Amino acid sequence: MILRLALALLLTASAATAQDQRRPSHCIAIADAAPGLQYLQKASWTEPVPEYSVRIQYLAHASFLIQTRGGLEAVTDFTGYIGNVDLIPDIVTMNHAHDTHWTANPDPAIPHVLQGWGETFGAGIDHHLDLGEMLVRNVSTDIRSSFGGTEEKGNSIFVFEVEGLCIGHLGHLHHEPTDDQYAALGRLDVLMVPVDGGYTMPLATTVRIVERLKSSIILPMHWFSGFALNRFLEDISDTFPIDIRDTPTLEVSLRDLPSRPTVIVLRPEWLRDPS
Repeated sequence: MILRLALALLLTASAATAQDQRRPSHCIAIADAAPGLQYLQKASWTEPVPEYSVRIQYLAHASFLIQTRGGLEAVTDFTGYIGNVDLIPDIVTMNHAHDTHWTANPDPAIPHVLQGWGETFGAGIDHHLDLGEMLVRNVSTDIRSSFGGTEEKGNSIFVFEVEGLCIGHLGHLHHEPTDDQYAALGRLDVLMVPVDGGYTMPLATTVRIVERLKSSIILPMHWFSGFALNRFLEDISDTFPIDIRDTPTLEVSLRDLPSRPTVIVLRPEWLRDPS
């Protein structure tokens, strides 16, 4: 009995320590951003992440590298390639709508490989990976399957909670989230959204999602060509300001978010050694 009590206390203390390492987020609280805030600029992926900040680098297509100050590295919609570097991410997320969003053979050295689908067709999956500094969770959504069918819960929107920020990646989303799915997502400070206008969702649906979520930073992805990206920017420009950058990297903190929702266009670039 004494041994069981001691073990329970040890597990409780460990969970508390992990939680203390991660700045509490407001994903579900739907908190309003404070006025007069700003966001940070680019830095090499090999440099230390500034205090209270997260670094995001747009790699390609739907893949982003998310880095924390403590050294955690996550890659979204991981295909097995992130550039000619030896980096082994701590976490990779994947969706299987197309092979440009996942790999059947991830490096076994990657500690946490999170699939956006379940072991059986339509079963879905639930992730709640707490690594202390970063919490990764998902919200399952449906995707189109072969021959015009639907695979229920075949896609996942992944949410990364770190440094008080909520970073959401819509994956290969094929429909507008339901009210329950919107509620499960909560407040997203940074939104990675596919803007191809066809392979995922019609552009009008994409714009409706972006306008409803009102994330402080909207990062377009999955745009294939400048034409698709420009169509999205034209449709959204009456609602949100647009910031087009000649860099793949963004550093952001909770205290430095833009004062109003802003679309930031990053230039995709594979990782490479600074030299």
